[in-house]
Amino acid sequence: MIHLTRDGPVATLSLARPEAKNALPIAAWNALAAALGEVGDARAVILRSDVPGIFSAGADVREFEALQADPALRTAFRIAMRAAIEALAALPMPVIAAIDGGCFGAAVALVLAADIRIAGDRAEFATTPARLGLGYPQQDVARLRAQVGKGMASLLLFTGDRIVPDEAKRIGLVELRAKKAGETAAALAAAIAENAPQAVRLLKQTLAGGEGLGQAFEDAFGGAEFAEGLAAFRARRKPAYR
Repeated sequence: MIHLTRDGPVATLSLARPEAKNALPIAAWNALAAALGEVGDARAVILRSDVPGIFSAGADVREFEALQADPALRTAFRIAMRAAIEALAALPMPVIAAIDGGCFGAAVALVLAADIRIAGDRAEFATTPARLGLGYPQQDVARLRAQVGKGMASLLLFTGDRIVPDEAKRIGLVELRAKKAGETAAALAAAIAENAPQAVRLLKQTLAGGEGLGQAFEDAFGGAEFAEGLAAFRARRKPAYR
């Protein structure tokens, strides 16, 4: 269901459940969380689909009948989905979501936990809980609101309507629009991986906010990465970060 591969400094997490349009049951959310724990020292991570024409249909609706009858299973579903999405958001290195097909329901929440989203020609997006008589987790609503603003988040959630790649780019749901999102994500990840990895992690941490960032900014001047970057600048060569 979830494949983790590594190409040098870039890790790729692929959704691979073609029989269900990459819909994610509880077991898949758990598998995704486990895979995220194995990313290791990658300098960039790509989240993508191995199934042509679809990124993910979201949570597996075929499992919802069981949730209707079993309150304990509802809790298990919520916890599993939350653990996977927050594990993605918590990765210290940049995460790029390559969306080359339909991205619906909980899959939108998943890509919102990435740092950069790229929409390919075949991408579509819809947040559909209202059409199923459901809500949307508060953490995911907060991310959607932060991404596109309260009014647009309201429009997407209240209607459940699909939007196409250019519209997704216009409203800020995705940062980049490409013919093939996977290829663009690979090139972007490679470019990020060439930069100083600890500096990139510090920048991601600074974007998120928190304590001790002022000291971390100062400490970087005494670090090995800055020494290499400055030496490369003086020698007019490309830096070689370990």
